[in-house]
Amino acid sequence: MSESRRIKTALVSVYHKEGLDEIITKLHEEGVEFLSTGGTRQFIESLGYPCKAVEDLTTYPSILGGRVKTLHPKVFGGILCRRSLEQDMQQINKYEIPEIDLVIVDLYPFEATVASGADEATTIEKIDIGGISLIRAAAKNYNDVIIVASQLQYKPLLDMLMEHGATSSLEERRWMAKEAFAVSSHYDSAIFNYFDGEEGSSFRCSANDQKTLRYGENPHQKGYFYGNLEAMFDQIHGKEVSYNNLLDINAAVELIDEFEELTFAILKHNNACGLASCTTVLDAYKTALAGDPVSAFGGVLVTNGVIDKETAEAVNELFFEVIIAPDYDVDALEILGQKKNRIILVRKEGKLPKKQFRSLLNGVLVQEKDLNIETTADLKVVTDKKPTPEEIEDLLFANKIVKNSKSNAIVLVKDKMLLASGVGQTSRVDALKQAIEKANSFGFDLHGAVMASDAFFPFPDCVEIAGNEGITAVIQPGGSVKDQLTFDYCNAHGIAMVTTGIRHFKH
Repeated sequence: MSESRRIKTALVSVYHKEGLDEIITKLHEEGVEFLSTGGTRQFIESLGYPCKAVEDLTTYPSILGGRVKTLHPKVFGGILCRRSLEQDMQQINKYEIPEIDLVIVDLYPFEATVASGADEATTIEKIDIGGISLIRAAAKNYNDVIIVASQLQYKPLLDMLMEHGATSSLEERRWMAKEAFAVSSHYDSAIFNYFDGEEGSSFRCSANDQKTLRYGENPHQKGYFYGNLEAMFDQIHGKEVSYNNLLDINAAVELIDEFEELTFAILKHNNACGLASCTTVLDAYKTALAGDPVSAFGGVLVTNGVIDKETAEAVNELFFEVIIAPDYDVDALEILGQKKNRIILVRKEGKLPKKQFRSLLNGVLVQEKDLNIETTADLKVVTDKKPTPEEIEDLLFANKIVKNSKSNAIVLVKDKMLLASGVGQTSRVDALKQAIEKANSFGFDLHGAVMASDAFFPFPDCVEIAGNEGITAVIQPGGSVKDQLTFDYCNAHGIAMVTTGIRHFKH
């Protein structure tokens, strides 16, 4: 069996016609005959080329409101017949079925219809039957047939036609079949998830647009990203984003989205090492950097404000990997772009998924994202001493940071500035001691500061240590059977404490 196959007849039925005219023209020049339906047939004829109607081949019109057009043995027989199998060829000759060598088709926009909020009746009508069947049939018979399953494959097909005319190699047909099954499996996953809703009866997640990364978490590991980064960011400068960059970028985006007021954060290894809310971006950056100028080296910078020239000049003095902002002044970009490898990202308005998953053992863990952001209304004062309004602001500020820090985590805050944090420790006492040591090393006065914990205190040891350092207010989930011991200690030593009832463990 020869690997090379010549295209004699093409079935074309698509919604997206942009870029199709060049393909049709080239195929016509190569002597290929066209078979089509409805609007696509009119499009081909408008280019001046003859096109046979599917209805003339099948002798059946489009019926049931367009639900049945191509579902017929004379169509699928022409696609599925095995040219090397004598029995197949005898049967298509007997039933006067023409060989179909190329199928160009795309699918009804089911995902876009769901995203538009359409009612169920409209959504159901966007479940493609004929198109998905044509894709699967042509892809199955890739030994003899070329399948183009979406507009994304128009260019590869055109490149193939320009290179060696209306012929294809087995390798090319198999590659196109692989791409076609990617289209069909993604489509079916979207339909299943629509019907499954929030039940989670099976795990179906499909992501396109593979991006091969330089390497994974370490140089000896391969790494890939599946998804549309361009929908979230415009990268306007710098080297290719790495696996570890993406982890930090994700952590930075999740953290900054907690804050409505103007805020600047510096992250290292997915944890905030500096964060502050101020009235200007420059002040917020300088205050955040002061929290830990050592750890900031090589970090990721993120803000919800526009980077101006003055901020860019200050930021430019620091070595960092990535900076993320909703916009930049032109003169700020001129400054930041002086380092060729520095990654500069413009954050777009894009929706983030509400579920998280990770592979482990022989399966997948799935959970809802921790989207809860506590407000004053969520706080329960559990001590005789009530926190002041200023302490309440700092407690909520600290709680947002601890929520986005690796457990066990303790965060110390004063005047909407991250003074220090202890993260990823095996005990909460160790996390607190780490935070105090770091704050002291940079000369911060902890008197009047507040403390946040991502989980409850089963013993009053942490509040005792914190109180001895001058910390005056604490926020924690509560819920320990020994809560009252901690509350009693706070009452005896004049420390205000509030609970939220919500833990924020992050691994």
